Amino acid sequence: MPRRTIDELLADARSRIRRLGPEEALAAAEAGALLVDTRSREARARDGVIPGSLHLPRTVLEWRVDPDSPWRNEHVGGLDRQLVVVCEEGFSSSLAAAVLVELGFEDAGDLVGGFAAWKAAGLPVAPAPEPGDGRLPGQGDPAP
Repeated sequence: MPRRTIDELLADARSRIRRLGPEEALAAAEAGALLVDTRSREARARDGVIPGSLHLPRTVLEWRVDPDSPWRNEHVGGLDRQLVVVCEEGFSSSLAAAVLVELGFEDAGDLVGGFAAWKAAGLPVAPAPEPGDGRLPGQGDPAP
């Protein structure tokens, strides 16, 4: 297989997903989409979280969303649910959303500009919930 650059991988991923601006992502969430926050625990503690978003760290994302996975997070819902992936600036979220499409989520996309764009747009941000409920990463409840 020939080598591909990250720019090629990113372009390919973005050709298979729907990208939403901050206001579009908010409207989608209000209509029932799930905002999936893949940022690190440290970034979430430092910058806050989007209320109602579900923290699924990138390192365990596939296991938490796959309907056949015994480690699935019950809050994800079915393959017909719209998922909008949120990372820090909107790059790794594109790659993650493309993987969700491969797992069968037909309406997976990402937030253009990531959490930084959400915050810059003045949309709601809350303090990150305290970790420590004893569950595995990505097994928690949506942010309040």
